[in-house]
Amino acid sequence: MKLLRVGTAGAERPALLDAGGVLRDLSGLVTDIDGALLADDAALDRIRAAESDGGLPELDPAGLRVGPPLGRIGKIVCIGMNYHDHSGEMGVEPPTEPVVFFKAPDTVVGPNDTVLVPRGSTKMDHEVELAVVIGRTARYLESAQAGLAHVAGYAVAHDVSEREFQMERGGTWDKGKNCETFNPLGPWLVTADEVGAPQTLPLRLWVNGELRQDGTTAEQIFPVGEVVRYVSHFMTLYPGDVINTGTPAGVAVGRPEPKPFLRAGDVVELEIDGLGRQRQELKDA
Repeated sequence: MKLLRVGTAGAERPALLDAGGVLRDLSGLVTDIDGALLADDAALDRIRAAESDGGLPELDPAGLRVGPPLGRIGKIVCIGMNYHDHSGEMGVEPPTEPVVFFKAPDTVVGPNDTVLVPRGSTKMDHEVELAVVIGRTARYLESAQAGLAHVAGYAVAHDVSEREFQMERGGTWDKGKNCETFNPLGPWLVTADEVGAPQTLPLRLWVNGELRQDGTTAEQIFPVGEVVRYVSHFMTLYPGDVINTGTPAGVAVGRPEPKPFLRAGDVVELEIDGLGRQRQELKDA
């Protein structure tokens, strides 16, 4: 299923994009797309049955904002340097264990919402990523296979970064990762059964129409199941938590001088096959 949330920010309603590409209203069945829903197999089965029966009301998408596909996110765990080609462009050895950092849930915006350039920014960068949404409580998992079994679905994430804040201002990466609007998510949460194997997904990102990133999740150093297993040994993952699983090569900081960092007025577009497409215009904060 392709689950999404539509409407004005803070007042989104749950919806579904059916197999024919028609937008359907889910508000008569569920109150939101969130961790509580993803952990409720019976509720998900009711949605599947309603989609199959063709009884869900149609929504007119004209002028309707698409919000983040997941509400009430608990935490966003991010994995750094998780692609062989990205490690290569940065001139570093691939990590021997996943690099873990966090983004605050309030960085999340809709897939086509405005992204704000922070005040004082000189090195704002783009990162297309596969987001993993947890559907079952995960703690001390024993295998990558068990990790995959705890995934409810997948989405496109844009891990926007400010490299000077991240790398040159001391402390941890968090200062360059948690500026407002720095995690566009969506358009859809695609359930794991529809995605299938998550290690064969092409990812692409354009800036002002120029292709900057063109990779595949096959390049991941630590695949999705292993990432979920690993993280579950350091923290409990709950339904509705999100893991951003890293970015392929092509980021601005990895390019020759003058590095093409993002500026107000730029338009960034990104997609993952089967998971949808995002488009953001950048404006000064």
